[in-house]
Amino acid sequence: MSSGQQARAQAAAITPGGNPPEQEKAPADRLLALFDGRRLSPGQRRIAQYLIDHLTEAAFLSITELAERVGVSQPSVTRFAVSLGFSGYPALRDVLQPIALSAVAGTPDSREQIRQNELQAAVDAEIENLESVRRLLADTNQVLEIGRELARSVPLTVLGLRISVSLAEYFAYAARRIHPDVRLVTRGGSVAFDALLQARAAGGGWVLAFAMPRHAHETLAALRAARSAGLRVVLITDPTVGPLVEEADVVLTAGTGSRLVFDSYAAPGMLSAALLQAMADADPERTQARLEQYEQVADQHGFFL
Repeated sequence: MSSGQQARAQAAAITPGGNPPEQEKAPADRLLALFDGRRLSPGQRRIAQYLIDHLTEAAFLSITELAERVGVSQPSVTRFAVSLGFSGYPALRDVLQPIALSAVAGTPDSREQIRQNELQAAVDAEIENLESVRRLLADTNQVLEIGRELARSVPLTVLGLRISVSLAEYFAYAARRIHPDVRLVTRGGSVAFDALLQARAAGGGWVLAFAMPRHAHETLAALRAARSAGLRVVLITDPTVGPLVEEADVVLTAGTGSRLVFDSYAAPGMLSAALLQAMADADPERTQARLEQYEQVADQHGFFL
């Protein structure tokens, strides 16, 4: 790492900040906040996912219509609303409708706002994903606290399987510059299970896991193995509702770009960089010492041009 990056690590130190006002949050973020921390049954997750995917229409459906669209019973919809803390579905719908209207109000409808081709549309979608991460990071206290916990975990396990391998490798590669023991897990099954048990036995307390769609069954198995071993889990994933989030202690969401043949990961990458900065801020002296040590070794062996 260059000496310039040492200066950047100091200059970019995160300043604690408060929560953004509710009305400034994006409609999708306000909707996801309703589900945050709730343990939902498979049927309830189907209802939640339908609301996420069809918000502007679903918010105005009757309980009968919503039940038919999702393929569940009317009592299931009522129980879903109650599980979110509402007296029933009408009370939930009263909350959903303003969110849906704000989503409609923010939809571009002029020709000047419609992009010229699919590649530009894909970039625009990624910009929206980055805007969501920006809003998530408005409350810097959360990311600072997570950074402190990850910095204290020695060893720190970073897990990413299948499509999520690249994100996990990036994070682990950078984290090793500022953390004394980072262990990367990119294979599932017994390999992941053994690595997680060893990390816990060595004194580790946390796992940072990446789970991008399509979510793999082996990722869910690895998270359950981590929890059973006594490790706590920070999960970076896309804004979907599923069983993975129920196995995590902390969930950070970042949308993936899905308009092209293969997904893109600008927003998860930015979120990863923010967590790395928070880890660096957690122990500035250790960070500086390790960066200087790496710089000396790199110069000695001529790692870079």
